[in-house]
Amino acid sequence: MPVRPDAPSPRVWERFVALGDSFTEGLADPDPTTEDTYVGWADRVAAALAARNGELGAPFGYANLAIRGRLIDAVISEQLPAALALRPDLVSLSAGGNDVLRPRVSLPAVMDRLEGAVTQIRDTGADVLLVTAPDVSWAPLVNRVHPRMVEYTANLWAVGQRTGAFVVDIYTLRSLHDARMWGADRIHFSSEGHTRIAAQALWTLGLEQDEGWSTPLEPAPPLGRLETLQADREWVATHLRPWIRRRIRRESSGDGRVPKRPVLGPLEPPTAP
Repeated sequence: MPVRPDAPSPRVWERFVALGDSFTEGLADPDPTTEDTYVGWADRVAAALAARNGELGAPFGYANLAIRGRLIDAVISEQLPAALALRPDLVSLSAGGNDVLRPRVSLPAVMDRLEGAVTQIRDTGADVLLVTAPDVSWAPLVNRVHPRMVEYTANLWAVGQRTGAFVVDIYTLRSLHDARMWGADRIHFSSEGHTRIAAQALWTLGLEQDEGWSTPLEPAPPLGRLETLQADREWVATHLRPWIRRRIRRESSGDGRVPKRPVLGPLEPPTAP
């Protein structure tokens, strides 16, 4: 079980802003009420915080500025100033994952940029919520990026320690070692995966969670060899090749997109899963 900061009681946050890329936008966790809109772990955390504040009679506002495909420089240059202008007291910052997947990247430079952003937020008095990379060592084909995920996670813990940020440990969240926790693209999390991550984040913030969020699902029947090969071929054709094509063309899935919740405001409970 990961370690969370030792505090007598969790702080009551009233202004939560989420920054980042597709992970925080919520991809592969669709909102059934709106086309091409997603829920995601951050929205789920916000909903739980809003419910708690409602019980306490405290106000709560939430903004989500994350946009899919964003590299860390874009997150910091585009999203961070807008976030600080909203005067948050809690900021989630998950960035650098897209950079780490690039064939040529300086991880120390990425982590320096991330730590500088965390320090800037912490200097305002706001708390910061960071999220480790997941453990993908068990996942076929995707496991090739596992060493980079390990290095990113180790450095992220150091950033959290130096800055006093909360660190959500999904690397050791073994319930994520299940294909059902992931979307069809094998990169983003399913609704169930986002739900588990939100529970881990809330636990990290000091809010007790019902037992079971970290417990793996009952094992699914294994696929046969031919079924596995067919699934891998479909994944390559449907997801991997388009991703490579965008990299070659220097395109991003987030080109032309805007944040889904650019203004701090009240939050309705998520409708998925």
